[in-house]
This record gives sequence, C-alpha cells and structure tokens, in this order.
Amino acid sequence: MKTQVAIIGGGPSGLLLAQLLHRHNIESVVLERKTKDYVLSRIRAGVLEQGLVKLMEEAGCADRLHAEGYEHDGTLLSYGDEMFRIDFTEHTGTPVIVYGQTEVTRDLYAAREKAGGLIEFNVDDVVIHGADSDAPYVTYRVDGEDRRLDCDFIAGCDGFHGVSRQTIPLDVRREYEKVYPFGWLGILSETPPVNHELIYANSPRGFALCSMRNENLSRYYIQCSLSDKPEDWTDEAFWQELKRRIPADQAARLVTGPSIEKSIAPLRSFVTEPMRWGRLFLCGDAAHIVPPTGAKGLNTAASDVHYLYHGLTDYYARGSTEGIDRYSEKALARVWKAERFSWWFSSMMHRYPDQSEFDLKMQVADLEFLRSNKAAQKAMAENYVGLPY
Repeated sequence: MKTQVAIIGGGPSGLLLAQLLHRHNIESVVLERKTKDYVLSRIRAGVLEQGLVKLMEEAGCADRLHAEGYEHDGTLLSYGDEMFRIDFTEHTGTPVIVYGQTEVTRDLYAAREKAGGLIEFNVDDVVIHGADSDAPYVTYRVDGEDRRLDCDFIAGCDGFHGVSRQTIPLDVRREYEKVYPFGWLGILSETPPVNHELIYANSPRGFALCSMRNENLSRYYIQCSLSDKPEDWTDEAFWQELKRRIPADQAARLVTGPSIEKSIAPLRSFVTEPMRWGRLFLCGDAAHIVPPTGAKGLNTAASDVHYLYHGLTDYYARGSTEGIDRYSEKALARVWKAERFSWWFSSMMHRYPDQSEFDLKMQVADLEFLRSNKAAQKAMAENYVGLPY
C-alpha cells in the first residue's frame, strides 16, 4: 500500500490526527497493535482542555462531547480538613470539560469508520524504514502476512512502549526522566460523585483524587505503594482509606459501591528530544509522559497533534516546510511547561518516602499561599485549563 501519512497507533492522538488530515483531503493509514475493543477498554483521564475541545470540533467529532460532557468552572484542593477552590472562569474565563478519554476515542473511531478511513488492527512486528530519507516506509505483519506501507511521512502515536521513539538513533535522541516513588490506585464505580467538582487532597496518609465521568459514574484515586497490586485492595478497604484522606464533611457524603474497574498506575515524568527525525514525528506518549495529577497527558498529546496537523496541511496545500521543520521546537516548548505544572502539582499534593518535617511544612505553606494569593491562583488556573497553542 501507499499513503501520504502512516500513523502508528490507533489511540486518541493517532485517530484525531487522521480525522483532521482527512478533513483536508490528506490520506492516512492507521496501524494499531491491539483490537478496537481493547483500545476502548482502557480507562484514562477525562479532563479536556479547550484546545482539545476545539480540535474535536474541527475534526467534526464534538457533538456527543458537547451533549454529554460536563463544564467545570473550578476545582477543590484540600489539606487535612481545610478545603479551598480555584475558580477557572474567574481567572481565565475558560472552563474545562469532563468527558472520558474512552468516549473521545469512541467518537474518533466512529468518525474514522464513517469516512471510510483504513485502520489495520492486530499488527505485529512494526518496523520503520528510511525515516531519515525521502522515501520512508513501514513494514508489519497482520494475520501472519507481511505487509509494507509506503508513505511521505510517519506519525509515531504509539505510546511510551512503541517502536517510533526507539527508531530515532541513540546518538540523536536525548531522554529526561523522573520516576515517582508511588503509584495511583484507581477505581471506577457506578455511584454519584461525592462533589460536583474534582477534589485534590493532600493528607498525612497520602494523596487522593475524587473525580467523575457522569452523574452516576465516579472515578476515585488514592496514592499507594509501587509494590501494591489491585487485588491487594478490597473495595471496602479502598473506600475506608479514601474517606480518611478527604475532608470529613466530604467523607460523610461519599456514596460507596462495588468497583467496576480497579487498576494501579505508576507515575513518571518523561521527555525525549527531538520529537522529529527526518520524516518521522513523535506525538503524545511516544515523546512525553506526565504524572496524571494535572490531567495533562491526553491534552499535551492534542497540542502535538495541533502542531503536526498544521505543519502537514501547510506542506500539502502550499508546499511550505516551515510547520514540519519547526514541529519539534514548538511542541517541546509547550510540553516542558506542561511537565513543569504536573511536576509542581504532584510535588505539592503527594507524600514522599524521604520527606522531612521541613518538606511537609513547605507543602502546607505552598497550599496556604495558593489559597490566599490571587496571582498564584491565576497562574494555576491558566495552566490547568491549558496554555495556548
């Protein structure tokens, strides 16, 4: 086969890029190593910046998002039994939208299928060839059959463990990483949210987050040891621990129930530079990972898609290479700001094994400064709702 853009990875970033390119009559083929059902079974964050919402609108995929998503004008931060609110609309004029990543992916699959766009599922042995030449191609295997896809450009949207980043030679690639000494135990339950806004909690027992997907589907997290396994935690033990970590008045309102999904996610900050090598471009988790504290993973992937899609459309419409030549520079400038915000927010809200009494006092001082200072609240709100592209 031959196409204009080969997209490796059929998650939300790959699908969003494919749909945006389709709207500009640019052909693509998406290669996904798992099944569609597997991709849609992955439970991920659900806080969308306005930049991602506008890209979904541009892709023609935002009708259900607007009908079913929830606008959030602020968020709540607690420490001990103290709690205060950061008002997004007061400081930025912009809300965020709570709408699950699984639903974003479902909408993008529907659009891809309606457009007749090709997605190859269950692909194995993906290898990128000639990325630093004028004639790149991808080889892979489906159902025991070897296949080759010739293309003009390759978009690596295949995540942290994918082949795209590994294709960039080690003498070209530089990686930066911070691994956090804890994980997040998350559950999904068919219960009403404890609060209509997200609660981020700093507690002596560790971090907790109260989130939601809709009026009767809640997503809760607690900081846990990296050695823990989901089966180590009964539902009852999880609920009891969550109640200990959020303010007493919120704990009293918490509606508990059986979990329908339970998992543990490790936390890391990671960036690779550059995000372009020849005709290969890295997008999303293939190039960078953030801890989930600031809800920046999917949103930062979307900003990559924004820069790449505009660069490719300029190339095909006008023959201009400026957008693709500056892709890595522009994407990384925004990525590092998102990394800083996620690192700062994580540092303020979690308990670390090696924290001293001084460190704990600094956390409280940071929270109390944020509580009392409008300029600090504005800075946080601007980062949370999403920096401009």
